[in-house]
Amino acid sequence: MGYLRSFIPWLVFAGVASFGWQWGALAALVVSMGLLVADRAAGFALESRLLEYGTIVFFAALTVLAFVQPHSDLQNYGAALSMGWLALISWLSIAVRRPFTMAIARRMAPPEVWHTPLFRRINVVITAAWALSFTLGAAAQVVVTAEHLGLFVSIPIQIAGFVLPARFTASYPDRARARFLREQSGAQPGLQEA
Repeated sequence: MGYLRSFIPWLVFAGVASFGWQWGALAALVVSMGLLVADRAAGFALESRLLEYGTIVFFAALTVLAFVQPHSDLQNYGAALSMGWLALISWLSIAVRRPFTMAIARRMAPPEVWHTPLFRRINVVITAAWALSFTLGAAAQVVVTAEHLGLFVSIPIQIAGFVLPARFTASYPDRARARFLREQSGAQPGLQEA
């Protein structure tokens, strides 16, 4: 559930945008800024929050665009733009060696594991899963919009774009830790249990 918190602004945008994309963008901007302020007040470091900063940048730009040009054709591509931006943030966070999931995982993992190679590796893999899901989702949403396939196709794609990587995120760390422990005990026979 810690991962869901980071995507609340995107869910707010999806829900409120049905009343007007400018209101959805503004609501998401306010929520994203509120979450960042709450993190700061809770004592969480803000330097590794690429997802949060990227979310604020996206919704600030979208809010300005939506109020200046409320009838822009870009409003039809809101789902594709959102997924595409999330994909960009995800891939960029891997490229700069700060996978966005690390900030989220630090809420749940003890501080003594934060700087271990295993913790970093798990977060690179999980972030890559989210990045791939967002990339495929954005491409699918472009097709949905261009072909006028409607909400009955768009909504399941959006749901899958979050549910599939969330399920992977829930199961992968335990599998990775178990594999790491097997490899460690295989490398050091004295550590194997009978």
